[in-house]
Amino acid sequence: MNFDRFLARIARPSVVLRIATLAYFLMEFGSLVTALRGGNSEPYDGLLAQLYRRSLGNPQDPVLVIACFLLFCAFIYLFWQAAQESSLDRPRPRALQRIVALDLLAWCITPALPFLVTVLASVRLRLRAAFFFAVSQVVIRLLLYALLPSETEWQEQRQPNASMWALLMAQLGAFVGLYAMAFGIGRLLANEVDKRRWLQVMLAEKTSGEALQAEQLRYAERMMMARELHDVMGHHLTALNLQLQLSEALLKRQDPDGASQAVARAREGAAHLLADVRAAVSAERASNRIDLREALQALAKGIASTDISLELDEVAQDLSPRTAHALLRCVQEAVTNSVRHGRAQHIGIRLSCLGEGDAAEVCVTVEDDGPGAPKLREGNGLKGMQERMAELGGRFKILKNGPGFMIEWRVPRKS
Repeated sequence: MNFDRFLARIARPSVVLRIATLAYFLMEFGSLVTALRGGNSEPYDGLLAQLYRRSLGNPQDPVLVIACFLLFCAFIYLFWQAAQESSLDRPRPRALQRIVALDLLAWCITPALPFLVTVLASVRLRLRAAFFFAVSQVVIRLLLYALLPSETEWQEQRQPNASMWALLMAQLGAFVGLYAMAFGIGRLLANEVDKRRWLQVMLAEKTSGEALQAEQLRYAERMMMARELHDVMGHHLTALNLQLQLSEALLKRQDPDGASQAVARAREGAAHLLADVRAAVSAERASNRIDLREALQALAKGIASTDISLELDEVAQDLSPRTAHALLRCVQEAVTNSVRHGRAQHIGIRLSCLGEGDAAEVCVTVEDDGPGAPKLREGNGLKGMQERMAELGGRFKILKNGPGFMIEWRVPRKS
């Protein structure tokens, strides 16, 4: 069991990428030590090394080796940061620009590093963008082979009877296979990241639902106590009042003045007690409202992949069970769509009260900074929202669908 748990931990996308990064670092560090000792090691053959070789002619120059290794250390640091679990789970702005910059640094050091960048791009980018990024790596590698070949590649091209077209086709097949493998590995890791993000959303929904259910259970318990108090105490006090009235009528025959005054006071006290009990029951029933804040806070804390902010008015503490349940389900659906489909980095949830008196409305808005949904299709989620609002006499409206997405629900406060 412990070994299986260990395998599950190292199979996480962030751990896999970091292990690959560490392996690259150890290989390059070994090559650096060998080169500085004067031994034969694989020279750096990136853009920087090729330009240096064409100008000065010595690819094994210690200055070049140390400079390339320092650039390699910078690459390892940036890649390590990008491969963090929090970075993979949380969509980042300008992810494509950062990956392109990291890719340029990789090409300057050695053509082997863009393989790692392609894996990372396949994890961080959407499917279409990741595919075209992998294709661009094949094109760049072919151009470098044809226009700026390494020493080994240059000697291969200068062999007798060597056909440049045949060499290019052979290299094309090799590069396509290499970067197709990088793309496939990255997409497998991306699927794992998406599963983790989806499980976070489901867990947050479950937690928030349990919080609301606990609040509804407390509400039901208070209602049961109120009904029992009214039935038992009210019945006994009413019976006492009737008995005192009868006693008053009987005692009038013996001592009309004294008995009448005593019984009148007893009846008055019983009436006051009955009124106090009913007032307490009415106050208890009036306080039997649902507090939605705890459920929304549980929903926000449960999703680590997206920053969720809450702006909750005091009206969130004073909602009927039906209203609280309907609004929570609508908010859960909107947050799920923003995280799963919109890849939003930030989601804002606001709950406020508009208007006064009988015209007062509870207004809830959910807004994200994702790409939005220009071609919005009405699915089960939107239909469910519409049905929930119709049951409460409320309505919902999509205020913005790109860039970003914003939806609003309004229900009468008295519902």
